[in-house]
Amino acid sequence: MKRKRHFTPARIGVYAFLFSAALFFLLPLYVMIITSFKPMLEIRSGNVFALPAMATLDPWRQAWGAVSQGFWNSVAIAVPSTVIPILLGAINGYALSFWRPRGANLLFGVLLAGAFIPVQVMIYPLVWMMARAGVFGSLPAIVLVHVVFGMPLMTLLFRNYYASVPHELFQAARIDGGGFWRIFLQVMLPMSLPIVVVAAIMQVTGVWNDYILGLVFAGRENLPMTVQLNNVINTTTGTRLYNVNMAATILTAAVPLAIYFISGRWFVRGIAAGAVKG
Repeated sequence: MKRKRHFTPARIGVYAFLFSAALFFLLPLYVMIITSFKPMLEIRSGNVFALPAMATLDPWRQAWGAVSQGFWNSVAIAVPSTVIPILLGAINGYALSFWRPRGANLLFGVLLAGAFIPVQVMIYPLVWMMARAGVFGSLPAIVLVHVVFGMPLMTLLFRNYYASVPHELFQAARIDGGGFWRIFLQVMLPMSLPIVVVAAIMQVTGVWNDYILGLVFAGRENLPMTVQLNNVINTTTGTRLYNVNMAATILTAAVPLAIYFISGRWFVRGIAAGAVKG
């Protein structure tokens, strides 16, 4: 027999809050989507919330033509800037959790402090060093910057995840003759899928949404999608094309949104499995 739901004041308040929060986030997205399908003549009529009377895909074609190169630049930046920090963070977290080298606590403290240093503080020293090394304004430069800034957080995530793994499992592998790399590759890494997904989501979205580092370090030939989006929206010549701007904004945000929608369950599972434990 089904229990009847009683709409108490507390339940009504919770539903009202959730509805308001959903409306707060979805209403701007709704306006962006319908505006991206409207011709400029219809936009100038002033009815922001009305559905398109004559829907057109021309704004989307213009938007993709304006930011398509930035999309592939962002892919070229995001892939190595995600794989390398995750791999290094997994090795560091594994070493700090089980092997405890001399000065491990100090190293972990330095890495933890590095996660909270604003990127703006490090821009000038990094520009100076990369200019001296002759790599400033190149793809390796922007990838290296993202690796440097991603390492502390990745190490923290993997260290806390491995700290929740029973130490007896590590001891058993040691008794069986496993060394540092064998235990890592054959025991720990296969168990790390949940936290790898969490780390990948955080790193990809952080790199993809970055603006200031891409603007400073990528150079003209490797500008990411966010920088090209800013160039499209803030153009000072001609008429401001709101439909093209909205379509370009949605295209830029499509990859992080798709990642969250597809991997959301894995993200929650990885967090629950120990991503914030320790």
